[in-house]
Amino acid sequence: MDTTTKLTAAAERLFDRHGYTATGMDRLTRAAGMSSRTLYKHAGNKAQLMARVLAARDRRFMARIEVESVDALFAVLEDWVRDEGVRGCLFLRSLAETGGDTPEIAGAVARHKAAFHQRVGGIVGADLGHDDPALTEQVLVLFEGATHAAIYRGAGSVSAARAAAATLMALART
Repeated sequence: MDTTTKLTAAAERLFDRHGYTATGMDRLTRAAGMSSRTLYKHAGNKAQLMARVLAARDRRFMARIEVESVDALFAVLEDWVRDEGVRGCLFLRSLAETGGDTPEIAGAVARHKAAFHQRVGGIVGADLGHDDPALTEQVLVLFEGATHAAIYRGAGSVSAARAAAATLMALART
C-alpha cells in the first residue's frame, strides 16, 4: 500500500470515528505511522485530506450501490450499516462540523450528493421502467433518514425504511 493510500485509509477511520474537528494532525500522524512532514507532503492540509477521504468513500459507496432495484439499494444500506457501523453519513457530518465554510469539504459533499441523487433516480427508473422524480426524492429521503435514524434507533431503522420503500414502489406500480 502506498503512502497516500495508507494515509487516506487511516484518516477515514479517524474522521469517521471521531469527526473532522476532533481529529488533529498529531492523531493522524500516529495512526498513519508517519512523521508530520510526510503527512503534510502527502495530504496537504487537513481540509484537503478530508476531501481526499470523502472522494475515496464516495468511490467505495457508489460502487456498492450499483444495483437495479430499490429493494437492493436498501439491502446494500443494511450491509453497509453492518460493515461500517451506525454513525450516519460521513459526508453530512463533515459538512455540519465545518458549517459549509470549508470549500474542499463542501465541494466533495455537493459532488457526492448530486451523484447519489442521480444514482437513486437511475435505480428507481430501472425498477419502475420509467423515471419518477417525485418517487426518487421519496426514496432518497427514506435512505438518508434511515442512515441517520440508525444512529439512535439502531440498524432496524434501515429495515423499516426498506419496508416503506417497498410500499411506495408497489403503489407506484399500480
